[in-house]
Amino acid sequence: MNKNDGLITAYILDGKGGGKAVEWNDIREWHEGKGVLWIHLDYTLPLAAQWLSEESDLDEVVIAALLSDDPRPRSVVMQDGLLLMLRGVNLNPGADPEDMVSLRIWVSNNRIITTRRRQLLSIGDLSNAIERGKGPCCTGDFIIDITERLVERMADVVNNIDDRTDLLEDQVLTAQSHQLRPKISELRREAIGLRRYLAPQRDAMSRLYNERVSWFNDTDRMHLREIADRNMRYIEDLDSVRERAIVIQEELMSRISEQMDKRMYVLSIVAAIFLPLGFLTGLLGINVGGIPGAEYKGSFYVFCLILVAVVIMQIKIFKKMKWM
Repeated sequence: MNKNDGLITAYILDGKGGGKAVEWNDIREWHEGKGVLWIHLDYTLPLAAQWLSEESDLDEVVIAALLSDDPRPRSVVMQDGLLLMLRGVNLNPGADPEDMVSLRIWVSNNRIITTRRRQLLSIGDLSNAIERGKGPCCTGDFIIDITERLVERMADVVNNIDDRTDLLEDQVLTAQSHQLRPKISELRREAIGLRRYLAPQRDAMSRLYNERVSWFNDTDRMHLREIADRNMRYIEDLDSVRERAIVIQEELMSRISEQMDKRMYVLSIVAAIFLPLGFLTGLLGINVGGIPGAEYKGSFYVFCLILVAVVIMQIKIFKKMKWM
């Protein structure tokens, strides 16, 4: 298929898990008696947008949603059709997983239209499954399959964040603070970014298995409920990561504060020891007459012994007062 014309993938499902790849001409000639049609488009290309606007026979509201640049995850039933907006983790090379890719889906009894701007690996997985004859058999299966693949892709990302949190908890007592602080900030940023889309997606999935459309049966709803529960667990894991990151940061700040207290304590002890010594040396160093021992050759050594005695006496006092 020529991706420059906006058509990324299109299949007519055979009802047995497989499907026949089709082009624009086949799409224009398709009717409901030929089977379930799935069309996947890059809505940013003019031919795809033109087909949606002029040949898809969709309501203007649905067309606007399929062409929306940054839709919020949601589920809406319209005239026995389902408009579904979902997000998947961005696993494209060089991309941040929390910069989630949006997938717009319109599903009716015998036709499925999906649109995207950026590549989504879950769509590629689904296409490969159809080529192998292990894809969806009907529209209900398609919704289950695509939502399950989106959630499965999230598992590795969420587990990776959880593992990194475990590692930071182990390192907080040993690693340097300047090494941990950027890692903690990055971890919290990723968790917040993922949760930003997973929370409304949880609501969309919860509403999805309660929708009453003719091509959705009770078995489909049971599968969707399980998928929604998994999505909910990932949100709970992200909430846990955020809370643990806060605890790690507090522990790190406590450790830094403790180190500063120890350093200030040592400096205070040193200052306390040298305070009387500095007073005595300053007093005897003034350039006026009458300094005791000025004419005696051994007075310097006697004064040094006095200073040593003062230090020893200070140390004993500090220990008695449990300052040392």
